[in-house]
Amino acid sequence: MNKSRNFKKKNHRNQTNTGRNRKLAEKLSDLAVESSSSSENSAEENSSDEDGSGSEGPSHKDKFDLGKPPQFPVSMWDLNHCDPKKCSGRKLARHGLIENLRLGQKFPGLVLTPVGVNCVSPQDKSIIQSSGIAVVDCSWARLDETPFNKMKSPHPRLLPFLVAANPINYGKPCKLSCVEAIAASMYITGFKDEALWYLNKFSWGHSFVELNQELLDSYAACGSSKEILEVQNKYLEKAEAEQNNRTYELDLPPSESEESEEEDVKENE
Repeated sequence: MNKSRNFKKKNHRNQTNTGRNRKLAEKLSDLAVESSSSSENSAEENSSDEDGSGSEGPSHKDKFDLGKPPQFPVSMWDLNHCDPKKCSGRKLARHGLIENLRLGQKFPGLVLTPVGVNCVSPQDKSIIQSSGIAVVDCSWARLDETPFNKMKSPHPRLLPFLVAANPINYGKPCKLSCVEAIAASMYITGFKDEALWYLNKFSWGHSFVELNQELLDSYAACGSSKEILEVQNKYLEKAEAEQNNRTYELDLPPSESEESEEEDVKENE
């Protein structure tokens, strides 16, 4: 289980925590999705360090607090299918970062659900901005018993192909956790800072963007759900071709030069 982070401003006298936060902040800053305010604060901190003035003033911002919180609702229907100690949605709820919805309660914004028809796309930005985003937090193994008819929205959506980075399903296609699904949708629809802010609450969060950087940027550059699917299919076809090439190379018979070298060795023996 990943322990929750302390999101309050930290005193630089705590050298151990500060060092750990700086290392993670450096990884996240490499993703180039920080908000302009984060960049400005980082520059101010560097200037402060150089002139020896310290960083305990009221203007100090912890480097771990990259990105920015959303200005729209973020919610979920929790079906209690997951281990509460490992569920990313439960962690967000414990810290007041996501609102729990009741079965039968309608959500007016975009909802990520396995019964969606279209993929989330940049066209959905206005929906999220005005009405928010929600996710159905259920187990992939228990979809048949999930009451999707009690979790309604005028804007149900699917996510395109992405690879999970959470500790339970690391490296598995499409097996995203609750926070990964929410962050992916935010990223694709133009809320990159908000996506980073949510992922930043988990020690492994930066890995999700690192694993999917190429795809996320490509999806975010699309104009519609149709284009999203085209990018996805092109990516999968390319990946399959590369995999087939590697397999073909491994199965190739020895070349004539290799056979002649083997014969020469036998004759010399």
